Amino acid sequence: MVDALTGIVVGDTDRARLCATRACESGRAVVARAPLGVAVNVCKPSLEQSPNSRYNGLPMSRELPILKGRGVTSNPKNRFERLHVEDDFEHFDGDEEFAASLTKVATEYLLDSSKTIIATNDSPDVGFTHSINPYRGCSHGCCYCFARISHEYLGFSAGLDFESKIMVKPAAAELLRQELSSPRYEPVVLAMSGVTDCYQPAEKKFGITRGCLEVLAEFGNPVSIITKNHMVTRDIDLLARLAAQQAALVNVSITTLDANLAGKMEPRTSAPRRRLDAIRQLTEAGIPTGVMVAPLIPGLNDHEVPAILKAAAEAGACCASFTPLRLALSIAGLFEQWLANHLPDRKDKVLNRIRSMRGGKLNDPRFGSRMRGEGIWAEQLRAVFEMGKKAAGIKWERPELSTAAFHRPGGQLSLW
Repeated sequence: MVDALTGIVVGDTDRARLCATRACESGRAVVARAPLGVAVNVCKPSLEQSPNSRYNGLPMSRELPILKGRGVTSNPKNRFERLHVEDDFEHFDGDEEFAASLTKVATEYLLDSSKTIIATNDSPDVGFTHSINPYRGCSHGCCYCFARISHEYLGFSAGLDFESKIMVKPAAAELLRQELSSPRYEPVVLAMSGVTDCYQPAEKKFGITRGCLEVLAEFGNPVSIITKNHMVTRDIDLLARLAAQQAALVNVSITTLDANLAGKMEPRTSAPRRRLDAIRQLTEAGIPTGVMVAPLIPGLNDHEVPAILKAAAEAGACCASFTPLRLALSIAGLFEQWLANHLPDRKDKVLNRIRSMRGGKLNDPRFGSRMRGEGIWAEQLRAVFEMGKKAAGIKWERPELSTAAFHRPGGQLSLW
């Protein structure tokens, strides 16, 4: 069912998907169950059908309209599901109203009833071991986002579903309080936006990230944030409290200074100038703030590295880092389609340079090399980045955060 106050579709994941579909579609909906026990919605196409399902399974080579405010145009097959649905619109040929409706995809918010909020990983090249993600999926809609494939674990697609079906964790702050209060918890730096951006548009509606920051500030637990959204400045009061205890670091991701390119590549993020302004405001408030130039895409935005670092340094960035583009699984097809839609004249050049860094493929999943790349172009990216940092005067490495201020409010001191 749909919560009247929040608008979140309530229920477990399968029921939430079905409720969301039925709530926005008037066509007859049928639920099919795949051999693995995953519920899949099979809907009869109709003029009233949700546009979110209209691109399910369309071949990546098929010409699709560019969707306003969306990074991709299709829903590729979920690699975990055996049952797959394709819509047939042949009988709608010539229906201009129907064709126009296909260019708009509404965002749906679904309840995530997770029982814990701190996730852990032991990856040797991620840069953090503990993280908090208030949302699953991200309506920023970055066409290249590595996190897209994580939506497939929820039964969705890495395409339009990732940016239009957002799983929301309204209990995140309370879960965080419970976990930090546990005597088993050992204070550690918690990363926010380790998977999806904690300041995506949903945050304006639900405020879950701020609720988590309130808890972290109360306990004095250090936090590191990565975001592409100016909304992070809303929480300067909390971040400044943590920064005063050497317990806060923000990295603002800037991939380009070209607002037109950013609008196509990252359609619902803050404009580049707004991200620079976020760095400026955070720095002036005493919050260590760096710039992350990620992803670097050879043949597309690599030439902007010196200018991005210079602008970030002038805004006050204390440190800088980058990651070359990686295109795992279905993300490769989505990015290739994006290039064909928006930059067809650069498509082959960009893809060939990516292959030159990934052993002839579009992705190299090996630990170590996946975050760095190999070969001449990878080495050139690193050299240009280091030269850009030096020219911009960015000398600091990433500040070390401290757990020294961590305490459990109201807790009794031990006598031993």
